[in-house]
Amino acid sequence: MNIYTNKFSPKQFEKIKQFFKEAVFSDLQYGQWRAEKNGYNACLYNSGKFVLQGKEVSSVASDFEQFMGISTIEQKTLLSVSNELDLSFEEYIGTDESGKGDLFGPLVIAGVYTDKNLAQKFEELGVKDSKKLDDKTITKLSAHIRNSAPHSVVVIMPEKYNELYNSFKNLNKLLAWGHARAIENVLNKQSCKYAISDKFGDEALIKNALMKNGQTITLEQRTKGEAYTAVAAASIIARAEFVKRCNELKNKYGFDFPKGVSDKVVSIGHDFVKKYGKENLKYVAKMHFKTINSL
Repeated sequence: MNIYTNKFSPKQFEKIKQFFKEAVFSDLQYGQWRAEKNGYNACLYNSGKFVLQGKEVSSVASDFEQFMGISTIEQKTLLSVSNELDLSFEEYIGTDESGKGDLFGPLVIAGVYTDKNLAQKFEELGVKDSKKLDDKTITKLSAHIRNSAPHSVVVIMPEKYNELYNSFKNLNKLLAWGHARAIENVLNKQSCKYAISDKFGDEALIKNALMKNGQTITLEQRTKGEAYTAVAAASIIARAEFVKRCNELKNKYGFDFPKGVSDKVVSIGHDFVKKYGKENLKYVAKMHFKTINSL
Protein backbone atom coordinates (compact mmCIF):
# COMPACT_ATOMS: atom_id res chain seq x y z
CA MET A 1 0.00 0.00 0.00
CA ASN A 2 1.39 3.42 -1.02
CA ILE A 3 0.34 6.75 0.43
CA TYR A 4 0.80 10.16 -1.15
CA THR A 5 0.24 13.28 0.95
CA ASN A 6 0.38 16.98 0.23
CA LYS A 7 -1.03 20.28 1.53
CA PHE A 8 -3.16 22.70 -0.47
CA SER A 9 -4.93 26.03 0.04
CA PRO A 10 -8.75 26.36 -0.07
CA LYS A 11 -8.40 28.13 -3.44
CA GLN A 12 -7.16 24.82 -4.91
CA PHE A 13 -9.97 22.63 -3.53
CA GLU A 14 -12.21 22.88 -6.57
CA LYS A 15 -9.38 22.07 -8.97
CA ILE A 16 -8.47 19.01 -6.92
CA LYS A 17 -12.08 17.81 -7.14
CA GLN A 18 -12.03 18.27 -10.91
CA PHE A 19 -9.17 15.81 -11.23
CA PHE A 20 -11.22 13.11 -9.49
CA LYS A 21 -14.48 13.85 -11.37
CA GLU A 22 -14.77 10.21 -12.53
CA ALA A 23 -14.48 8.83 -8.98
CA VAL A 24 -17.32 8.12 -6.55
CA PHE A 25 -17.58 10.84 -3.89
CA SER A 26 -18.79 10.45 -0.31
CA ASP A 27 -18.86 12.57 2.86
CA LEU A 28 -15.72 12.80 4.97
CA GLN A 29 -15.93 13.74 8.65
CA TYR A 30 -13.73 16.79 9.32
CA GLY A 31 -13.09 16.95 5.60
CA GLN A 32 -14.31 18.12 2.21
CA TRP A 33 -14.87 14.72 0.62
CA ARG A 34 -13.62 11.20 0.00
CA ALA A 35 -13.27 10.00 -3.62
CA GLU A 36 -12.95 6.31 -4.48
CA LYS A 37 -12.08 4.49 -7.67
CA ASN A 38 -10.51 1.12 -8.50
CA GLY A 39 -6.91 1.17 -7.34
CA TYR A 40 -7.05 4.18 -5.01
CA ASN A 41 -9.05 6.44 -2.72
CA ALA A 42 -8.47 10.12 -1.98
CA CYS A 43 -9.38 12.33 0.99
CA LEU A 44 -9.31 16.11 1.19
CA TYR A 45 -9.47 17.51 4.73
CA ASN A 46 -10.71 20.96 5.73
CA SER A 47 -7.18 21.79 6.90
CA GLY A 48 -5.96 21.41 3.31
CA LYS A 49 -4.22 18.12 3.85
CA PHE A 50 -4.70 15.77 0.93
CA VAL A 51 -4.19 11.98 1.24
CA LEU A 52 -4.16 9.55 -1.66
CA GLN A 53 -3.71 5.84 -1.01
CA GLY A 54 -3.94 2.55 -2.85
CA LYS A 55 -2.05 0.21 -5.16
CA GLU A 56 -2.10 2.65 -8.08
CA VAL A 57 -0.86 5.66 -6.15
CA SER A 58 2.44 6.19 -8.00
CA SER A 59 0.89 6.69 -11.43
CA VAL A 60 -2.19 8.54 -10.14
CA ALA A 61 -0.06 10.89 -8.02
CA SER A 62 2.18 11.65 -11.00
CA ASP A 63 -0.83 12.60 -13.16
CA PHE A 64 -2.36 14.53 -10.26
CA GLU A 65 0.74 16.66 -9.67
CA GLN A 66 1.00 17.40 -13.38
CA PHE A 67 -2.68 18.45 -13.39
CA MET A 68 -2.13 20.67 -10.33
CA GLY A 69 0.95 22.27 -11.86
CA ILE A 70 3.43 20.73 -9.45
CA SER A 71 6.68 20.05 -11.27
CA THR A 72 7.61 16.72 -9.73
CA ILE A 73 6.66 14.35 -6.95
CA GLU A 74 8.91 14.95 -4.00
CA GLN A 75 10.20 11.69 -2.63
CA LYS A 76 9.34 12.69 0.92
CA THR A 77 5.64 12.85 0.12
CA LEU A 78 5.38 9.29 -1.17
CA LEU A 79 5.49 6.93 1.79
CA SER A 80 5.73 3.18 1.30
CA VAL A 81 3.69 1.40 3.95
CA SER A 82 3.38 -2.36 4.35
CA ASN A 83 0.02 -3.92 3.52
CA GLU A 84 -0.44 -5.15 7.09
CA LEU A 85 0.25 -1.75 8.62
CA ASP A 86 -1.85 0.84 6.84
CA LEU A 87 -1.47 3.55 9.46
CA SER A 88 -3.56 6.19 7.73
CA PHE A 89 -6.76 4.20 8.11
CA GLU A 90 -6.12 1.58 10.83
CA GLU A 91 -6.14 2.15 14.57
CA TYR A 92 -2.68 2.41 16.10
CA ILE A 93 -0.62 3.92 18.92
CA GLY A 94 1.89 6.66 18.19
CA THR A 95 4.73 7.59 20.54
CA ASP A 96 7.18 10.48 20.70
CA GLU A 97 9.35 12.22 23.26
CA SER A 98 10.31 15.72 24.37
CA GLY A 99 13.34 16.94 26.28
CA LYS A 100 15.85 14.50 24.81
CA GLY A 101 18.12 17.29 23.57
CA ASP A 102 17.56 19.71 26.45
CA LEU A 103 20.13 19.90 29.23
CA PHE A 104 17.57 21.16 31.74
CA GLY A 105 14.24 19.59 32.50
CA PRO A 106 12.80 16.10 32.25
CA LEU A 107 12.49 13.57 29.49
CA VAL A 108 8.83 13.09 28.60
CA ILE A 109 7.53 10.24 26.44
CA ALA A 110 3.90 10.17 25.35
CA GLY A 111 1.72 7.61 23.61
CA VAL A 112 -1.59 8.35 21.87
CA TYR A 113 -4.12 5.93 20.39
CA THR A 114 -5.99 6.95 17.25
CA ASP A 115 -8.54 5.31 15.02
CA LYS A 116 -10.02 6.62 11.78
CA ASN A 117 -12.40 9.06 13.47
CA LEU A 118 -9.84 10.38 15.95
CA ALA A 119 -7.27 10.86 13.19
CA GLN A 120 -9.76 12.92 11.19
CA LYS A 121 -10.63 14.99 14.26
CA PHE A 122 -6.96 15.68 15.00
CA GLU A 123 -6.33 16.63 11.37
CA GLU A 124 -9.15 19.17 11.59
CA LEU A 125 -7.78 20.61 14.85
CA GLY A 126 -4.41 21.19 13.21
CA VAL A 127 -2.42 18.48 14.98
CA LYS A 128 1.09 18.26 13.54
CA ASP A 129 4.71 17.95 14.65
CA SER A 130 5.06 19.97 17.87
CA LYS A 131 8.31 21.52 16.58
CA LYS A 132 6.17 23.47 14.10
CA LEU A 133 3.90 24.92 16.82
CA ASP A 134 4.30 27.54 19.54
CA ASP A 135 3.87 26.69 23.23
CA LYS A 136 0.45 28.35 23.47
CA THR A 137 -0.93 26.26 20.59
CA ILE A 138 0.71 23.12 21.95
CA THR A 139 -0.95 23.60 25.35
CA LYS A 140 -4.37 24.10 23.75
CA LEU A 141 -4.04 21.10 21.41
CA SER A 142 -2.69 18.91 24.21
CA ALA A 143 -5.87 19.44 26.22
CA HIS A 144 -8.00 18.45 23.21
CA ILE A 145 -5.94 15.32 22.59
CA ARG A 146 -6.00 14.24 26.25
CA ASN A 147 -9.78 14.69 26.39
CA SER A 148 -10.37 12.83 23.14
CA ALA A 149 -8.07 9.81 22.99
CA PRO A 150 -6.60 7.06 25.19
CA HIS A 151 -3.10 8.25 25.99
CA SER A 152 -0.16 7.95 28.35
CA VAL A 153 2.48 10.43 29.50
CA VAL A 154 5.68 9.08 31.03
CA VAL A 155 7.56 11.83 32.87
CA ILE A 156 11.15 11.17 33.90
CA MET A 157 12.32 14.09 36.04
CA PRO A 158 16.07 14.85 36.07
CA GLU A 159 16.91 13.00 39.30
CA LYS A 160 15.20 9.81 38.11
CA TYR A 161 16.52 10.33 34.57
CA ASN A 162 20.09 10.39 35.88
CA GLU A 163 19.50 7.20 37.88
CA LEU A 164 18.08 5.42 34.83
CA TYR A 165 20.86 6.64 32.56
CA ASN A 166 23.47 5.33 34.99
CA SER A 167 21.65 2.00 34.91
CA PHE A 168 21.17 1.73 31.12
CA LYS A 169 24.46 3.43 30.18
CA ASN A 170 22.86 4.27 26.84
CA LEU A 171 20.34 6.96 25.84
CA ASN A 172 18.61 4.85 23.19
CA LYS A 173 17.98 2.08 25.72
CA LEU A 174 16.51 4.62 28.14
CA LEU A 175 14.32 6.03 25.37
CA ALA A 176 13.19 2.54 24.41
CA TRP A 177 12.23 1.83 28.01
CA GLY A 178 10.15 5.02 28.10
CA HIS A 179 8.45 4.37 24.76
CA ALA A 180 7.65 0.82 25.83
CA ARG A 181 6.08 2.07 29.07
CA ALA A 182 3.96 4.57 27.14
CA ILE A 183 2.73 1.84 24.77
CA GLU A 184 1.97 -0.53 27.64
CA ASN A 185 0.04 2.16 29.51
CA VAL A 186 -2.12 2.93 26.48
CA LEU A 187 -2.74 -0.79 25.92
CA ASN A 188 -4.05 -1.01 29.48
CA LYS A 189 -6.78 1.44 28.39
CA GLN A 190 -7.34 0.41 24.77
CA SER A 191 -6.51 -2.80 22.90
CA CYS A 192 -4.58 -2.21 19.69
CA LYS A 193 -2.49 -4.24 17.22
CA TYR A 194 -0.07 -1.62 15.93
CA ALA A 195 2.31 1.06 17.19
CA ILE A 196 4.63 3.50 15.50
CA SER A 197 7.34 5.77 16.91
CA ASP A 198 9.73 8.33 15.55
CA LYS A 199 12.98 6.52 14.74
CA PHE A 200 15.80 7.00 17.27
CA GLY A 201 17.54 3.61 17.25
CA ASP A 202 17.04 -0.08 16.63
CA GLU A 203 13.32 -0.80 17.02
CA ALA A 204 14.28 -4.09 18.67
CA LEU A 205 15.17 -2.00 21.75
CA ILE A 206 11.53 -1.01 22.23
CA LYS A 207 10.25 -4.48 21.40
CA ASN A 208 12.58 -6.04 23.95
CA ALA A 209 11.45 -3.53 26.59
CA LEU A 210 7.76 -4.27 26.09
CA MET A 211 6.07 -6.40 28.73
CA LYS A 212 3.26 -8.95 28.39
CA ASN A 213 0.61 -6.66 26.89
CA GLY A 214 2.98 -5.24 24.31
CA GLN A 215 4.61 -8.44 23.13
CA THR A 216 1.86 -9.10 20.57
CA ILE A 217 1.88 -5.61 19.05
CA THR A 218 3.34 -4.86 15.59
CA LEU A 219 5.81 -2.03 16.09
CA GLU A 220 7.55 0.13 13.51
CA GLN A 221 9.91 3.07 13.82
CA ARG A 222 9.91 5.62 11.03
CA THR A 223 12.12 8.60 10.20
CA LYS A 224 10.02 11.78 10.53
CA GLY A 225 7.38 9.73 12.31
CA GLU A 226 5.51 12.93 13.19
CA ALA A 227 4.02 12.75 9.68
CA TYR A 228 1.66 10.19 11.23
CA THR A 229 -1.19 11.78 13.15
CA ALA A 230 -0.88 9.70 16.34
CA VAL A 231 2.88 10.37 16.56
CA ALA A 232 2.28 14.09 16.01
CA ALA A 233 -0.37 14.01 18.76
CA ALA A 234 2.09 12.27 21.08
CA SER A 235 4.75 14.88 20.30
CA ILE A 236 2.29 17.63 21.28
CA ILE A 237 1.25 16.23 24.66
CA ALA A 238 4.87 15.30 25.44
CA ARG A 239 6.03 18.86 24.71
CA ALA A 240 3.17 20.40 26.67
CA GLU A 241 4.10 18.28 29.68
CA PHE A 242 7.78 19.13 29.28
CA VAL A 243 7.00 22.86 29.33
CA LYS A 244 4.75 22.41 32.36
CA ARG A 245 7.43 20.52 34.33
CA CYS A 246 10.11 23.07 33.41
CA ASN A 247 7.85 25.80 34.81
CA GLU A 248 7.55 23.81 38.03
CA LEU A 249 11.36 23.66 38.27
CA LYS A 250 11.45 27.41 37.62
CA ASN A 251 9.04 28.05 40.50
CA LYS A 252 11.03 25.80 42.81
CA TYR A 253 14.54 27.06 42.08
CA GLY A 254 13.93 30.58 40.78
CA PHE A 255 15.63 30.04 37.41
CA ASP A 256 14.05 30.23 33.97
CA PHE A 257 15.74 27.16 32.51
CA PRO A 258 16.32 27.61 28.74
CA LYS A 259 15.77 24.81 26.25
CA GLY A 260 18.59 23.12 24.35
CA VAL A 261 22.32 23.47 25.11
CA SER A 262 23.05 27.05 24.02
CA ASP A 263 25.41 29.60 25.58
CA LYS A 264 22.43 30.90 27.57
CA VAL A 265 21.97 27.39 28.98
CA VAL A 266 25.60 27.35 30.09
CA SER A 267 25.21 30.79 31.69
CA ILE A 268 22.14 29.69 33.66
CA GLY A 269 24.00 26.54 34.65
CA HIS A 270 26.84 28.59 36.11
CA ASP A 271 24.36 30.75 38.05
CA PHE A 272 22.59 27.66 39.38
CA VAL A 273 25.87 26.12 40.58
CA LYS A 274 26.82 29.36 42.33
CA LYS A 275 23.53 29.40 44.23
CA TYR A 276 22.87 25.70 44.89
CA GLY A 277 26.20 23.92 44.30
CA LYS A 278 27.12 21.49 41.53
CA GLU A 279 25.92 18.55 43.63
CA ASN A 280 22.34 19.76 43.12
CA LEU A 281 22.52 19.94 39.32
CA LYS A 282 21.20 16.37 39.17
CA TYR A 283 17.80 17.66 40.26
CA VAL A 284 17.41 19.98 37.25
CA ALA A 285 19.81 18.72 34.56
CA LYS A 286 20.78 15.61 32.59
CA MET A 287 24.22 14.87 33.96
CA HIS A 288 25.62 12.83 31.05
CA PHE A 289 25.57 15.90 28.74
CA LYS A 290 29.12 17.10 27.96
CA THR A 291 28.01 20.64 28.81
CA ILE A 292 27.99 19.62 32.48
CA ASN A 293 31.80 19.50 32.45
CA SER A 294 31.97 23.26 31.82
CA LEU A 295 29.76 24.17 34.78
